[in-house]
Amino acid sequence: MGTIVTRKRADGKPSYLCQIAKKLGGKTVREARTFHDHKAAKAWIRQREAELDNPHSFKAATQTTHTLDDAISRYIAEYGGEVGKTKAQCLTTIRRHSIASMACADIGSADIVALARALGVGAGASTVGNYLAHLSAVFVVAKRAWSYPLDPEAMADALFVLRKQRLVTKSNKRDRRPTLDELDRLLGHFDEVKVRAPRSAPMVDIIIFALFSTRRQEEITRIEWEGFEPSTGKHPARVLVRDMKNPGVKRGNDIWCELPPEAEAVIKRQPRNGDCIFPHGTDGISAAFTRACKLLGIDDLHFHDLRHEGVSRLFEAGWGIPHVALVSGHRSWGSLQRYAHIRQRDDKYLGWRWRP
Repeated sequence: MGTIVTRKRADGKPSYLCQIAKKLGGKTVREARTFHDHKAAKAWIRQREAELDNPHSFKAATQTTHTLDDAISRYIAEYGGEVGKTKAQCLTTIRRHSIASMACADIGSADIVALARALGVGAGASTVGNYLAHLSAVFVVAKRAWSYPLDPEAMADALFVLRKQRLVTKSNKRDRRPTLDELDRLLGHFDEVKVRAPRSAPMVDIIIFALFSTRRQEEITRIEWEGFEPSTGKHPARVLVRDMKNPGVKRGNDIWCELPPEAEAVIKRQPRNGDCIFPHGTDGISAAFTRACKLLGIDDLHFHDLRHEGVSRLFEAGWGIPHVALVSGHRSWGSLQRYAHIRQRDDKYLGWRWRP
């Protein structure tokens, strides 16, 4: 039988501490909860004792309680190879919020909405949407794989409310493209850096390769010599891109991608210093690119914009969607429809002094 202990709060009003104990098969469940209303306290005792009379509910109550932090930690541990840097950073940020200490079974849509509002302080709606998209992956896996009682419906309900309130939105598609003048200044800068620091990353070649190959930064650093096939009289050059980014699969998503002649030329002039063609870290490349843009006064240009420029260039050169997809690695031609508006049919890089 449950007990109720009346206590006085700081404001002088009463609170009611409910305590129940249930023993079955050598195991004991002890639970306590505080209410401000005596009727609510008595109702909780009756309801909870009735629930614990059910063997399944009793068994669940004796099992270890897992928190959202536990679920995120296990997700990263078991799916580490498929969790990119951005996703890992988002999940780490969520672990610093109060929801992370909540039991999985206690997390409802209101708690997720509250998290979104907290994340939205100083962040845009699309950024909050990205955080919840990454957290949704944990909700999908936790119950099915580990029997952690995270409710995917709670996440779906929260997202429905947040979208209605415009607190989460999809990310806007970037359409920033570098101008030839900006590229000239960047490459001239890195050319001078290479003279002063010969052992630094070959940023000139990395940028040119990214531009003409349409490869992402992390993909460039993973390309190996044994995954490079030079062009022949019948076939164009190609490279094996390992773990290519894909919404559904990352680990083991290895794709052969065609190389335009300019990108092949860049590879052929690289020294063989190990297994990788560009044996350099993505953090160093990203930091060098960002510093150079800031130094040169080039606003809002990201390394990834080189991929967008490279794909756009192929369409401007008259390539069709199937041929462009062989280079870019897009599995869905629909992903390339955003370039369908391009009507220019010339090559602005013709005669460019940095073109291999």
